Amino acid sequence: MHASKTNPAFSFVALLGATRPPFLILTPACVFLGYATATLAAPQIDMMLFLLVLAGALCAHISVNAFNEYFDFKSGLDLHTTRTPFSGGSGSLPANPQMARAVFYLAWSSLLITTLIGLYCLSLRGIALLPLGLFGVLVILAYTPWITRHPLACLLAPGLGFGPLMVMGTHVVLSGEYNISALLVSLTPFFLVNNLLLLNQFPDIDADRGVGRQHYPLLLGKQKASIIFGLFMLAAWLPILVGMIIKILPINTLLGLLTLPVAIITAIAVYRNHHTIEKLLPWMGLNVVINIATPVLTATGILWS
Repeated sequence: MHASKTNPAFSFVALLGATRPPFLILTPACVFLGYATATLAAPQIDMMLFLLVLAGALCAHISVNAFNEYFDFKSGLDLHTTRTPFSGGSGSLPANPQMARAVFYLAWSSLLITTLIGLYCLSLRGIALLPLGLFGVLVILAYTPWITRHPLACLLAPGLGFGPLMVMGTHVVLSGEYNISALLVSLTPFFLVNNLLLLNQFPDIDADRGVGRQHYPLLLGKQKASIIFGLFMLAAWLPILVGMIIKILPINTLLGLLTLPVAIITAIAVYRNHHTIEKLLPWMGLNVVINIATPVLTATGILWS
């Protein structure tokens, strides 16, 4: 006889999986972009403060991921989702249901760390940083239970979190000021990250409908949603071009445009293959690469100037 396999009472692997490690790479890419624009305003950057900001941003990302994993498991959504490498959650809790409470605690503890780091940064930079911090906490707490049920909020909240909030937040903490260059480059991840979540909703339409979620692939259909995807993809590079035309971004910021041809090809492919998830999978993967590579290349161009 073979002993039956049982899940341990505590699984570190399941806890780690609930943070969705492959997607956490997006956070340092966006923080790096905020660091780059900060060097334009304050050439001497406190590297310890930069690392603290990075830690706070990573904890914020972990928190929203862990809350999403927990609430999707509790609602039963995870049991009906067709999981892909880019959508449908990590599968950690359906495989380890005894870890649900630990994931919930992880979400709250990560948010607490982010909040404490935010309060420290607030003490350094003053009340001007408060709106970004408060709105960031609101997005984390509201994303799964509320934002995912309102189509426009569902479309725009991810990009706000990783674009204006994360990039601008990093910039303000490191430089001590708001400026238009940071705002412009933050709009690139705004459009790209909105697209990242938009495309990843395509495989989840039936499951999301069952738990009351409302997003544009579900409401408008995949073809119209793929048009939104294409428009957002084109819009992502316009702020960089505007910044160079009005001469508040250095010419080397053009390095961020290296991903534009790939993005255009991806947008066309998504429109042509919107009806077949299997054919979309390679483009979903390439969309992740675009989201990470573009802010890194843009930041590198700024620092190279």
